[in-house]
Amino acid sequence: MEITDIKIRKLFEEGPMKAVVSVTFDGQLALHDIKVIYAREKYFIVMPSRKNPDGTYRDIVHPINASFRADLEESVIAAYHEELAKAEAESFAEESAVTE
Repeated sequence: MEITDIKIRKLFEEGPMKAVVSVTFDGQLALHDIKVIYAREKYFIVMPSRKNPDGTYRDIVHPINASFRADLEESVIAAYHEELAKAEAESFAEESAVTE
């Protein structure tokens, strides 16, 4: 299964959740609401989940093996950093235009 697209849907500045992401696989299957989290000095992803009646959460979708999870996590976090750099560059360009 190949990741064919990653879209950063929303960026967050405050708190441990840094982004909400959608990933497309093989150009045929979209997975929404993957969260990029920064905690304990590292980034990781959290898969979409549903709250159980007992208050715990259960993933709706998840990778079956560690290798695929690592590939997915690496790709999503790289896309997050690219989007963050792009947003910072746009913000800097806007600030420069205002001060001129």
